[in-house]
Amino acid sequence: MTANPTTGNPAGFEPVFCTIVPPHILDKAARSGDSAVAARARRSLERDAMERTRRRMTTVIGARAAAPSYADAGTQSPHRTIYDTRHTTTLPGHKVRGEGDEPGQDATVNRAYAGLGATFELYLEKFSRYSIDGNGLALNATVHYDEDYNNAFWNGEQMVFGDGDGEIFLDFTLPVDVIGHELTHGVTQYTANLAYYDQPGALNESVSDVFGSLIKQYALGQTAAEADWLIGAGLLAPRVTGVALRSMKAPGTAYDDDVLGKDPQPADMDHFVQTGRDNGGVHINSGIPNHAFYILADALGGHAWERAGQIWFDTLTGGDLKPDSKFADFARATVKAAKARYGAAEEYQAVLKSWEQVGVPAQ
Repeated sequence: MTANPTTGNPAGFEPVFCTIVPPHILDKAARSGDSAVAARARRSLERDAMERTRRRMTTVIGARAAAPSYADAGTQSPHRTIYDTRHTTTLPGHKVRGEGDEPGQDATVNRAYAGLGATFELYLEKFSRYSIDGNGLALNATVHYDEDYNNAFWNGEQMVFGDGDGEIFLDFTLPVDVIGHELTHGVTQYTANLAYYDQPGALNESVSDVFGSLIKQYALGQTAAEADWLIGAGLLAPRVTGVALRSMKAPGTAYDDDVLGKDPQPADMDHFVQTGRDNGGVHINSGIPNHAFYILADALGGHAWERAGQIWFDTLTGGDLKPDSKFADFARATVKAAKARYGAAEEYQAVLKSWEQVGVPAQ
């Protein structure tokens, strides 16, 4: 994909600011009877709004160049840099660890560094993609962003992690799938460039959940049957009644809490949520394609990145998707990708059945 020479972003790129915690969760927490919890949630929402506006502005004016590439056909190694804002909001912050540096005393820095590496490794080793842009893009991340910040995000150029407030969320570098999820927004940015609203936006979120989960499974050496299929397990604080932000295996069951509310994700099109919030429910209706992928991976068995993941990767990078692609467009593209790679075999039939079970037409 051709890059804009001013901003470094792909041609036709739509400015996207992607957070791991959906706004509906923070909205609910902001109305909590616990004034301290509510205040921190409101602060996080306000910070997200400011960063979203900043992203739109810098995309238009081309403020700073995107991270440089370190393409080396001989080694194809990552180039990671971790920064620390020291609880401010000035990005990227102070450099605290570079590629090849030994681990330091800050566990958050070390987890961010390892998570960037795990993401880089899966894409390179299993999908032959050299970093998120396919051309060795440097991977930059900032930790200790703001105070009690309840989110992590990809801003089109780098990863940013909050520490959480300790009451609702813990450190956002704890789940490796959160890191993989956010970096995969970068992969989508450089490939299908799915718009961030309504069904295309839900697909954008779902693709990040899929590969975030695969990165965790690959790092742990898990099969599809062994994986928990949870996004953000270990992120919720002990007081929260829930296990994660989302469940791909059972959408709508990740949490049911008096502060956060109940997980609103649907598992099929019969329960599709019509809403004007969250860019048309991008973090909500993503449960439908998420569930289709889980059904496929479960049916095929083994390591999910080997066949199910390969089909999704082929779909994302194959050129059939458009920025405004909807669920049915994506489903048809997965069917085409499965047939191109495997023929009319088990994989092809399993893809058809997975979309049928969630009510999305794939033919």
